Amino acid sequence: MGIPLENKSTEATRNALEFAHREYSRLNPASHQAFLSSCKHLPGGNTRTVLHAHPFPITFASGNGCTLTSLDGSTYIDFLGEYTAGIYGHNNAIIRDAIDEALAKGWSFGGHSLYEKELAKLVCERFRPTMELVRFTNSGTEANMMAVATAMAWTGRKSVLVFQGGYHGATLSFRAQTAESMRQKSLNIPHQWVVGVYNDITKTKDVLSTLPDNRLAAILVEPMLGSAGAIPGSLSFLNFLRKYASDHGALLIFDEVMTSRLSYRGLGYKMGIQPDLMTLGKWVGGGMSFGAFGGRADIMALFDPTQSHGLMHAGTFNNNIISMAAGCAGCNIMDEQTIDRLNGLGDLLKAKSQDAIDNILGVSAAQNSSMQHINGHTKLEDATADSEPATPMYVSGIGSILAVHFRSSGLQSLFYHHMLSQGIYIAERGFMALNIELGVAEVEKFVEVTKIFLTRYQQLILEGRKEEGE
Repeated sequence: MGIPLENKSTEATRNALEFAHREYSRLNPASHQAFLSSCKHLPGGNTRTVLHAHPFPITFASGNGCTLTSLDGSTYIDFLGEYTAGIYGHNNAIIRDAIDEALAKGWSFGGHSLYEKELAKLVCERFRPTMELVRFTNSGTEANMMAVATAMAWTGRKSVLVFQGGYHGATLSFRAQTAESMRQKSLNIPHQWVVGVYNDITKTKDVLSTLPDNRLAAILVEPMLGSAGAIPGSLSFLNFLRKYASDHGALLIFDEVMTSRLSYRGLGYKMGIQPDLMTLGKWVGGGMSFGAFGGRADIMALFDPTQSHGLMHAGTFNNNIISMAAGCAGCNIMDEQTIDRLNGLGDLLKAKSQDAIDNILGVSAAQNSSMQHINGHTKLEDATADSEPATPMYVSGIGSILAVHFRSSGLQSLFYHHMLSQGIYIAERGFMALNIELGVAEVEKFVEVTKIFLTRYQQLILEGRKEEGE
C-alpha cells in the first residue's frame, strides 16, 4: 500500500530539517565550539533555557542598531528583541550615556538616589490610572511573585487562578497541558494554584465552581499570552475575570511584563479594563535587570515602612543605579508617538506576512476566518492556548509582539533555520518582538524571505500535521 501521506510528509520534513542543521553547523563553527566549551561548566552549555536551539545556539559577539553579529561574523536583523526586553535595539546611545553618567557618580550606595524617585514618577504617570503606587524588583518573575504575595496578604486567602499557557516567570509557569509538559518537573512556587483555560469562560467557571467561598486571593493573567504564542485575550473573557474578581473579593493582576509595550499606557488600558495590580518588566528599566509591581494605593500601602504594619520587601538591587538611570532614559525615549510607530510596524509585518501565507498556500476564506478568530480581540471565545486554526501556517499577536505558527513542530524549526540562513533572527519557536531600530525596509525583507520559504516548502506546509503529543 506504500507509505501514508502523513508519514511521507513527516519524513520529508525531517530530511529537510536535517539538511538545514548540517548547513547551519557548517556555517557556524565558532558558535559550535563555544557551545562545546561551555558544556564543561554549564549544564547543556546553558544558563537560560529559552536561548537553547537545535543543534546548538548561535553565540553573538556584538550588537548595534537592529543587527546582531555572531562569533562567525554573520550579521542578522534582530526580530526577536530579547523576548520584548530589547525594545531599544542594540547599543542605544541615549541609554548608554545615561548609564555612563550615573556610574561616574558611583554605585551600590546602600541608600536612596534621585533616580528611583524619578523613575517611579514616570512609571506611575505613564500607567495611570492603575499604577497609583509602585515598587521595583529585579525581574518580571520577581514582580509577579510579589504581586501574588501582595494579593494573599491583602485578602488573607491562598488560592490563585492562573491559566494554561500562562508564563509569569521561571517559578510561575503554567504551560499548556501536553503529554510532554505533563512529564516535566515543575519549579513553580507551591501556592494553591487553580488552572483555568485561557479565553474560555465556561471552562473557567467550571474550575472556579470547585473552590469554596472566600478562598480565591487573586487572578493572575496576561492580557495576551506571550510565551504561549502571542495569543490575545478576548475582551469578553478579560471583562469576565474583572467582574468575577470584584464580585468575590479577589484581586485582578494583569501581568504586563510583555504587553505594556503594546500601547502607551499598557494593553489593559487600551482594552478599557483596570486591574487592581499590574506588573512590568525589563523594557521599562531601559532593557536592564528590572521589574515592577503596583496598583491601587490602598493595597500598595501595605509596604509603607513609615507604618507599623508595613510588609517587608527587600532586594539589594531593587533600586540599583544602572537600572534606575536606564529606565528614566528609556521611558523618555518610548513616548506615545514612538510606541505607536513601533506597533504600527508590527501590524504591517503581520498583515504582509499573512497575505503572503494566504496567497502562496491558497488559504480559503473559511480557513482565514478561523485564523482571524485567534488573532482578533472580538471573537475569541474558542481560542485557547491549545487552539489552532485550520490553516497550516499563520501569524498571531498584536502590534510589535508576534508569533509564526505551524501545525508541525518540524516546520517550526525549519522556518527558524531558513530565516537564519537569510540573515533574520527570531526565536526557534517563532516568537518575535520588534525593536525601535527596525523600519519598513527590514519588514519588507522579512516578508520576502518568508515568501521564499513558502514557495520552497509549500507542499510540506500543506501536508504538515500536528505530531501527536506536541
